[in-house]
Amino acid sequence: MTSTQPVGTVLRPATGSDAAAIARLMRAALDAFDWMPVIHTPAEDLAFIRDMVLPRQQVTVAEAGSEIVGFIAVSGDWVEQLYLHPAWTGLGIGSRLLTDATAALSVTKLHCFQANTGARRFYERHGFRAESFGDGTTNEEGLPDILYVRRR
Repeated sequence: MTSTQPVGTVLRPATGSDAAAIARLMRAALDAFDWMPVIHTPAEDLAFIRDMVLPRQQVTVAEAGSEIVGFIAVSGDWVEQLYLHPAWTGLGIGSRLLTDATAALSVTKLHCFQANTGARRFYERHGFRAESFGDGTTNEEGLPDILYVRRR
């Protein structure tokens, strides 16, 4: 544990009973971006996490006390989701989640919205390089995105 990480923050595999907390966390993270359109209801967020993400992806949560403050979902060599509660950013938790979840991968891929400058800096610090830029036609938000790839 580095000195920037909150004492008592642990990473653990997500369970089905975490779905509601993960969905609320994801919504809080997305709501922190003024450029992010709201296209799903809280019920749809929950269904997505419960029915798609948890059964089909390898999900790890970061827990501080009994509160889930971040999560990452990986499928094959793709980071499909990585979110932190806005109050818990900048503490090294995202780095821990990313490092632990992708440690065994020689190639890691992800998409990031072009408008998410903080995430772009984060991924680039972790060795990801922009490989292509999209115009938003391939994501449901309709926002320009970037394909990032890290090779080791």
